[in-house]
Amino acid sequence: MKIFAPLLALTLCAIVNHSLAADEGSAAVEAIGRLNGIALACQQPALVARARNAVITIAPKTRGYGEVFENATNAAYLEQGKGATCPDAATLASNMAAAEKQLQASFPAPK
Repeated sequence: MKIFAPLLALTLCAIVNHSLAADEGSAAVEAIGRLNGIALACQQPALVARARNAVITIAPKTRGYGEVFENATNAAYLEQGKGATCPDAATLASNMAAAEKQLQASFPAPK
């Protein structure tokens, strides 16, 4: 009986995380998080600030979306550190603009 409550909590967390990862909003947050990690690794502080501000102002303020953003940022940063070539600033900025549009489409502003 003592194991039932923690097992139930773990199961519920897994279900919630699975449904969060599968939705369009999570994909948009993940995309901008990946670009944030690349911008961090490629020393593009203006684009790092732009990515962070986009997530803060557009996406809902939930722990789940914050974790998706952070995990995508960390993974992209580490991958970039394995010797990947940094994109030029214009390409990265263009990709960031596309990711911002995807984020806005996923989380339309309330009317």
